[in-house]
Amino acid sequence: MWPVTPAEPPRTFKVRAPNLPSVLLVVTYSRGARDSLRNVCRTHESSVVRRFGRAALFEPTHHGAFLALRLREKHPGDVQVERTRPFNEFADAPDAVREAARAYETRDAPSTPYAAFAVGTDHPDPERMRERDLGS
Repeated sequence: MWPVTPAEPPRTFKVRAPNLPSVLLVVTYSRGARDSLRNVCRTHESSVVRRFGRAALFEPTHHGAFLALRLREKHPGDVQVERTRPFNEFADAPDAVREAARAYETRDAPSTPYAAFAVGTDHPDPERMRERDLGS
């Protein structure tokens, strides 16, 4: 499920159904493309999951795809469209990674880099974490 922390007015915020497998991520790279994205999001609120200024999440429907592709056609090279799926920290990330993140954020010295923090503990090594995919 997507985070439940609205960063924008409630009119663009929705709580996603947990069984919805993916969304369309639209990222803009120019002022004109951002303006078009804002206009599309305001006009078609029912197909917008969430807006982030220069990016938005669209429903994974034909209409969501139409809106994303329309933006890309209007602003070639300035709009990127990706299909993504929600990140479930309990199903997708190993316990050791979640526990390491929790412990690191509650460390005594905020300036300690993670690599130094992890030395001599059971927390995962940062290099090993970089090499391992979430699925492994």
